[in-house]
This record gives sequence, C-alpha cells and structure tokens, in this order.
Amino acid sequence: MLRKSVYSLAAVIAGLGAAFAGSAGAHAADAAPTTAAAKTACVTDAKLVPSCNVLWGAAAGGFTGKPRDMELRNWEKLSGRTSTIFHTYHKGDEKFPTPGEIAMSSDPAHPRVLLMNWRVEYGSNWRNVAAGKLDHRIDAFAARVKSTYADKKFFLILNHEPEDDVRPAAGSGMTAKDFRASFRHVIQRLRAEGVDNMVSVVAYMGNEKWMAQSWWKDLYPGDDVTDWIGLDSYVSAEPGYYHHGLFGDLVNRRAPGGAGFYDWAVKNHKSKPIMMAEWGAYHRINRVFDKSAQFNSVLPELAKRPAIKAIVYFDTKKDQFGDRDISINSSARSLATFKKLAANPLFNVKIG
Repeated sequence: MLRKSVYSLAAVIAGLGAAFAGSAGAHAADAAPTTAAAKTACVTDAKLVPSCNVLWGAAAGGFTGKPRDMELRNWEKLSGRTSTIFHTYHKGDEKFPTPGEIAMSSDPAHPRVLLMNWRVEYGSNWRNVAAGKLDHRIDAFAARVKSTYADKKFFLILNHEPEDDVRPAAGSGMTAKDFRASFRHVIQRLRAEGVDNMVSVVAYMGNEKWMAQSWWKDLYPGDDVTDWIGLDSYVSAEPGYYHHGLFGDLVNRRAPGGAGFYDWAVKNHKSKPIMMAEWGAYHRINRVFDKSAQFNSVLPELAKRPAIKAIVYFDTKKDQFGDRDISINSSARSLATFKKLAANPLFNVKIG
C-alpha cells in the first residue's frame, strides 16, 4: 500500500456490532455510547494509553508537499474534530520536532500528541544503525528533544512499514533481523540518553503477502523496547478492486493458513495496545465510490477489538503512485458519514 484502556470498548458501544450486521452499518455512526464509561473523563497514562475510549488522529496532505500542520488544521475543520494525534514523517538528519509541530502540540485550546515517524537508516541501512554507525543522528535527536520538547510525551515510530524494505539476502544490511536490531539499538540509546518522554511504536503493513514470508516473525523488536504495536492498513471502497472490504478487513488481514494481524498481536503481545497508525478507505482516481460502508463499519469493529486504542487516518487525494484517492471528502456522502464517525464521543480522550 502506501510507502511511506481500562474500560472495554465493547461495553462502551455495546450493541453496535449487531446493529451493523443487521443494516450494513447504516446507523452505526449515529449511535452514541450511553454507558458510564462514556460519561467518565478518559485520560492517557505514562505510555499514552487511554483509560477508556480511543485516541483519534490524522496525517493530512500526504504526497502534496504542503505544510503538514496547515493541512491537518484544514482536515480538522473538514471532519469536525480536532485530532488528538498529529502524525508526521521524517528521515535521516532532518531536524525535528519542527517549530510547526511543536506549535501544534502546544495549542492550549487543542493540545495534540505528536506521532513522529523517523527513518533513521535513510541513506544507509539497518545493519549500520544497529552497529552504531549512525549514532550521531540518534544523539542529535536526543539532544534536540531534551532541549526543545522535554515537557511533552510523544510517539516515535522507526521506519514504518518495514516489510516493504526488507531484503532477505544475507549481507544486505536490510534483513528482518537487521530491522529488529536497528529498532532495539535506537530505542535503547535514546532511553540511555534520558529521552524519557518517548513512547515507541513498531508500525507494520500487516499485508498478507508479507505475513506469509518466513522472515516476518523476525521483525518484532521485543516487548522491552516496544510500547505500542502499530498497523498501516487500507481498504478499498470500490467493489472488485484490490482489498475491497470494511474496517474489520484492514485490521485483521491474514496470510493463508495464518492468524490475522489483530489476532496475532493480541495473542502474542497481550500487554501492548494497538494503534492504527495509518488507515483509510480508497478508490481509484476519477472512479468515485461512496465510502460510507467503510466509515460506518469502524465503530462496530472497535467494539469487537478492544486492544485498539488509537486510530489515525491518512488523508490524501492521491497516493504515492497517483492512482488512489484516500480522502474523506471524495464524495459528499462519504464526508457526511465520516463527520458522523468523527463526532462520536468514543473519541473523547484527554491527554494526561
């Protein structure tokens, strides 16, 4: 695809799954939680896990070259909800968090948490990162965080969607085990340098093609260096097109004979919250299809999958290949349905 909570959600939005099954999701986005959890102030803990409900976020303006902070503000106005998570992307020696990112997360009226995505290995490879050959990048980032951003928690993803970058040949420097070693080295070094406001995320593609590879199991960095498990996954609103389906399909794709991604994560890493670090519904450019079914399917699936504690939409009119529209407003009806989803109190969470 793209290149680059103590309370049970089932209790929070009880009955939505059945409603969706009976009506293809026609009314799911209109339903609002009415339980005690919905009336409780949901707050995040030291690892940014909400005590109840689900964190809401976005990355907007992808592949446009426009300032991401400006694009996110526009997207928030369009969708009707301020994002709790602001997903940004960086590589190599880029200096971040940027002034714009700091300003977005320092807005007193609408504080946002940064989800910073960093390809440390850019221009090199994972083996060199693990060997310490790019420690100057890690150390510079640590120093910058401690001097400009020490007072706020933030999420850090290292090389999202690593499956697409794996080169399994021995000596490539980009094997799955190289990724694991690289991830471990960066997180451990940042922690050793006193970056204690970082919450680490490993973000997979969760594509059945990659999950079927013998090396896929070697990617996971280890519970000791992983705070959240992330997933970047998309679904088509266009019948008959690649990965046509609903929200439940994108969170739990499975290799033939294997477990779905969500099932794998909750079975093997029970203590780890799951983040949809990127998600979206698409159709091909100039072939507009209503995305209401996809957007209406979100709440029932979250009710069935309580380990998902955050969802972050990736919005763009054109993906990196220029052939898919992942925007929420590709049609008026799609936007209206998404706005109903965004308005749901399930996404009311206060940053602690």
